[in-house]
Amino acid sequence: MSTATEKQFDQGLVNTIAAETQMSFIDGEKGVLEYVGIDIDSLARHSTFEESTFLLWNGRLPDAAELAGFETELRAEYALPEGLIAMIRETPADASTMHVVQTLVSALSLFDPECDDDSPEANIRKAVRLVAKTPTLIAAFDRHRKGKEIIPADSNRSIASNFLWMLRGEEPTETMVRALDVCLVLHADHGFNASTFTSLVVISTLSDLYSACSAAVGALRGPLHGGANEGVMVMLNEIGDLDKVDEFMKGKLERKEKIMGFGHRVYKAYDPRATYLKTFSEGLARDTGNLPLYEMSTRIEGIMHDAVASKGIFPNVDFYSATTYWSLGLELDLFTPMFALSRMSGWTGHCIEYLKDNKLIRPGAAYVGPHEVPYVDLADR
Repeated sequence: MSTATEKQFDQGLVNTIAAETQMSFIDGEKGVLEYVGIDIDSLARHSTFEESTFLLWNGRLPDAAELAGFETELRAEYALPEGLIAMIRETPADASTMHVVQTLVSALSLFDPECDDDSPEANIRKAVRLVAKTPTLIAAFDRHRKGKEIIPADSNRSIASNFLWMLRGEEPTETMVRALDVCLVLHADHGFNASTFTSLVVISTLSDLYSACSAAVGALRGPLHGGANEGVMVMLNEIGDLDKVDEFMKGKLERKEKIMGFGHRVYKAYDPRATYLKTFSEGLARDTGNLPLYEMSTRIEGIMHDAVASKGIFPNVDFYSATTYWSLGLELDLFTPMFALSRMSGWTGHCIEYLKDNKLIRPGAAYVGPHEVPYVDLADR
């Protein structure tokens, strides 16, 4: 029988509470996600990415003047330092996008004189820079790798509008801007997921926000965390036609293969982030000539509902965000960088929150190797 002072083995830390937070609450059994007590569906329908970021960082919604001031702060930081633009132009065009994002997020520290200032005020300013500049560096790299001119950021636009403008070089429609903004709200925070926890491990050493967030990008790159929406789009392209969905799904289910975009480590009910996105993605798909993709998606969802809903397996946010990103004209390998673009608000917010009562994160390990093994001289081995 264990005593209260004994450490318990918890593989994957699935039953471990590592810290307190006021930013987001998840009830996986009931399908609930809240940012500071406000349900995610309401925020997706009524809020913006900028407002939701203010909410996460400040623990409350802003008034009109505060929101306008916060938007002004963010827009003033869109532009990248010339040195970083030069780095982007020297980056191999065929480089992995997530490796590029991780490298450029880290490189932002080289141009920030406040990089090593760990005061709360400086950390807020650095968080603003990270949230504001990450969309710009992603769009700039995508233009560079396609041999196109890098478009300067437009400080008169929202984050979603500016990103689409820089990426495409043409005016995005209101529907496109709103669709991207909804996706950014939905992905902004999600408890102590793998990448957020990674950022906390780094910041708990009293490192800096750039190091913490570049480490988080590295964690997000893993296919068990941030790559699911890419997998959904690969699956839809593989199927290719609505008439082929049933046969494709029958084969997958008979072989007991994983269906991308279904199931979640936390949720045993319908992912609350997918509810409004499903509805919104239909309108976007219709407007952009991608309705067949949406119809394929809903057919897959119907088949999966009949097959596995009783086991608590439902669509997650990645399932319909894949269709949304594709309808926006994003390259497949930009899907996970979009996740990083949004989650930057959650990573920075959690780091700043954790530093208020910091404790170095240093879990124990269950050693399962041998003991008292004699050393054998090299000549006798």
